[in-house]
Amino acid sequence: MHLLDGPIRGYAWGSRSVIAELQGRPTPSDGPEAELWLGAHPGAPATLVVEDGRRSLLEVLTAEPGHWLGERVVERFGPRLPFLLKVLAAEAPLSLQAHPDADQARAGYAAEQHGAVAHRNYADPYHKPELLVALSPFDALCGFRDPVRSAEVFDAFGVPALAPVVDALRGGVSGLSDAVRTLLSWPSTERAGLLDAVLAAHLPERYAPDAALARDLADRYPGDPGVLVALLLNHVRLAEGEAIWMPAGNLHAYLHGAGVEIMAASDNVLRGGLTPKHVDVPELLRVLRFEVLDDPVVRAVPVVPGVVTWPVPIEDFALHRVTPADATEPVRLAVPGPRVVFCRAGKLVLDDGAGAVTLGPGQSAVGAAVPGPLTVTGDGEAYVATAGLG
Repeated sequence: MHLLDGPIRGYAWGSRSVIAELQGRPTPSDGPEAELWLGAHPGAPATLVVEDGRRSLLEVLTAEPGHWLGERVVERFGPRLPFLLKVLAAEAPLSLQAHPDADQARAGYAAEQHGAVAHRNYADPYHKPELLVALSPFDALCGFRDPVRSAEVFDAFGVPALAPVVDALRGGVSGLSDAVRTLLSWPSTERAGLLDAVLAAHLPERYAPDAALARDLADRYPGDPGVLVALLLNHVRLAEGEAIWMPAGNLHAYLHGAGVEIMAASDNVLRGGLTPKHVDVPELLRVLRFEVLDDPVVRAVPVVPGVVTWPVPIEDFALHRVTPADATEPVRLAVPGPRVVFCRAGKLVLDDGAGAVTLGPGQSAVGAAVPGPLTVTGDGEAYVATAGLG
């Protein structure tokens, strides 16, 4: 195992305290700190600490893919780390967004590379399903809720202009596409007036959470049609240790909180609103899955004493949390390399058979695809990311 330093992305929605506190630095930080990236994504690769200095993890993996990734990972995903581990700290809402599936990503990236389309939506030819485990109470909008329930909320606003949206939603799942298309394509000259009418409405108490969400988002993004699209989604409040699973095509927006996030190693994001960044409504509508996501919450499943995981139906990644019950008794985690580890708290010694490393709060490590289990000893909490090949 080797120490790993990850870059911090300073997006405007980031916290000025969460990541700094995890790493033991003074707060508030000089600027917003939104995401700590622990991987080999070309957009912001982590730095490997080795005997002869510091090297980009991307460069190391590229030079020796067989050693670092192992034959199974290279055969399945090519000479690239198939996952990206992050610590995410949201002080304000992220954009309303979705991610393409693998076929859509390949086709979209190829079309843009050959100049078949004018816009640039695809950073790479890979999909980006993701899992987020809450480190604190975490608010998020995740997937479409029952459209009939959404119709009740929109009808309660009493705004005549929204009648076509209400009618579409009353048709159930089959009307979701029309409802989203109508809201995101609303004439820009009329958006402010529509939102003013919605926010001025006096809703019955049972719709208070929807009204509060609309007011908060409208204050942050005046005139943005994504404010109303957000009311079509499940509003989820995670407790620490609960997770949300976002497969391809599910519309979502993280609102507030801190979490450990793992995803397929891609940066493909299609935005629909709640952002000053590029929005491509037609492309977003093309990749969206207009279906109800009944329960996006994933609960932890015990593996062995001191280890839990959150099962997901893909091979790109798996995530385990390790919390040794006895500081002197090692926990053995039988997961294949490569392994990326983030220590949230305490002091832990990691040993993969090729070398041991000691981690404190906020520190990270990476290990190659060596045979044998990863042993974790000490008193603390760590998140271990691997490929999900079993």
